[in-house]
Amino acid sequence: MGNRNDMNIIKFIESFPDENSCRQHFRQVREQECIVCKKCGCTKHYWLQAKWQWQCSECRFRTTLRSGTMMENHKLPIRKWYLAMAFMSFSKKGISAAEMQRQLEHSRYETIWAMMHKIREAMGKRDSQYELTGMVEFDEAYFETETSEKDKQKLKRGRGSQRQQNVAVAAESTPLEDPETGKKEKHCRYFKMKVLEGQGVEEINGFIGQNIAQESIVFSDRSTSYFDIANYVEVHVTEKSTRETTKTTLQWVHIAISNAKRTLLGIYHKIKGKYLQLYLDEFCYKLNRRYFGDRLFDRLTVAIASNYWHENG
Repeated sequence: MGNRNDMNIIKFIESFPDENSCRQHFRQVREQECIVCKKCGCTKHYWLQAKWQWQCSECRFRTTLRSGTMMENHKLPIRKWYLAMAFMSFSKKGISAAEMQRQLEHSRYETIWAMMHKIREAMGKRDSQYELTGMVEFDEAYFETETSEKDKQKLKRGRGSQRQQNVAVAAESTPLEDPETGKKEKHCRYFKMKVLEGQGVEEINGFIGQNIAQESIVFSDRSTSYFDIANYVEVHVTEKSTRETTKTTLQWVHIAISNAKRTLLGIYHKIKGKYLQLYLDEFCYKLNRRYFGDRLFDRLTVAIASNYWHENG
């Protein structure tokens, strides 16, 4: 698909000029990822060109091009999916559904909005397959979201339509020392963000157990909700929460929080609480692949094509 370092939407359109080119590419991606039969679980298939389907060599069950992927049950042309993935990949911060609708020249906002959320869901599922390991910074943050009419009635008078949602945030950090100056800095690799139902110990323990490897060293402040973290990892280091702690021990996790809030507020303005996780999934997916360049689109097609029926079955 051309030079990896100068990929843009024009070169993308040259590579995928029509629906057929996108369908052919999506077929190749699916075959590279392996087709899994929904009926018997067999992974050996052959392609029926006239039907544009795969047929299982064991039970002869047929799998369509979209079956088992994030595109299943969605009627939008694959090229519009590809264009949406391209715009979401090439924009560093993000793109609103209204702007995406305009770019794709589609008549229905709701259809584009739903497609973008399916793409974000694929991003989240892909990142959920990996654990953070090594030295991990951990903290919580509060994100403002728009509440439903039902939730507004539960809020205290004077808080308006905003609700504070608790989010667990973790960052893999590696200390580096300049051999000439002796100056120590931290280099960050991967991030995780998860909306929590509450602020209790159980929610924190669940996040740590599911997202951070047991052999890790976790750094946090001395919140009472974090007392059990040592039971889930090799070492848990705590420091009193201060301005200095934020700049040193928990440097990267707070940079991520600040950037996420700025991105979400600047592009999406008001996000309903039940969709916050999807927006955080997009933010982390792109942040974790910030050096991928053109390959970000390539990896996103793999995430969309992955057989989630097989993974969750």
